[in-house]
Amino acid sequence: MWFKNLHLYRLPSNWAVDASQLAEQLARLTLQGCGATDPRSIGWVAPRAGGTLVHAVNQQWLLALGVEEKLLPASIVKRFASDKAEAIEEAEGRRIGRRELREIQAEMTVELLPRAFIRSRSTYGWIDPINGWLVIDSASPAKAEEFLEHLRKSLDALPARVLKVTQSPSAAMTGWVAGGEAPSGFTLDQDLELRSSEKASVRYVNHTLEGEEIRQHIAAGKVVTRLAMTWNDRISFVLNDQLQIKRLAFLDLLKEQAEGQGDNDDERFDIDFTLMTGEVAQLLADLLTALGGEPPAA
Repeated sequence: MWFKNLHLYRLPSNWAVDASQLAEQLARLTLQGCGATDPRSIGWVAPRAGGTLVHAVNQQWLLALGVEEKLLPASIVKRFASDKAEAIEEAEGRRIGRRELREIQAEMTVELLPRAFIRSRSTYGWIDPINGWLVIDSASPAKAEEFLEHLRKSLDALPARVLKVTQSPSAAMTGWVAGGEAPSGFTLDQDLELRSSEKASVRYVNHTLEGEEIRQHIAAGKVVTRLAMTWNDRISFVLNDQLQIKRLAFLDLLKEQAEGQGDNDDERFDIDFTLMTGEVAQLLADLLTALGGEPPAA
């Protein structure tokens, strides 16, 4: 279980809820599956087949939000509706207006839904109640918000808030690149995006960041909006100006620690999850320090 894209939310440290209480509350809104005429269904599923809704290992919790969606392209609905409209026009000798055509399209959608294929997906979230993190693994901000919204609906209370830091990520990254020096524990890699206030952007991929050209862009007013970094030679990632961590990759040195451990898939899953959460918690602590920490509560 290795997360790849992190959306970060803060919880109070030592949040006063345990895994069993959390699972009981999630059970109110589990995935029921799409009915014949349901275009979509959403709900909690067990992160491990046959397991509980909250997979707890070493006081770290893993959740999974399941979504089922009917695949019914608009072009198919439109074609069937058009055929039906033509049949009505021929049988009744009249023209079908736009309003009636929309009604026919709605009828065809309901008629075709039971025959549509179902696509399933899951979004995973990790809760660290000790250090106060809710981390959602998703490349899409919309899917992360979907996870958070459903979690709020499911729980009696969810004191989660978007992570805020003292120094903006863009200002911090621009300073690191301009100075050619990463914060303690980090190195700068070779992917970079800069953007001006007029939205003009320059992107470098697999390119050294030490050239004068990049400093000239910064001197002209461009700021860094994406920067590839490595933490302690163990985890590489891309940080963006929205404080999202993308393309998280656990390097060979780290994964070698997990290889060969565990007698079965369940044990190996738990070992990977324990290693992942432990390392990422340390990475997040160091990243917060590099960004000046969190502002004091109002």
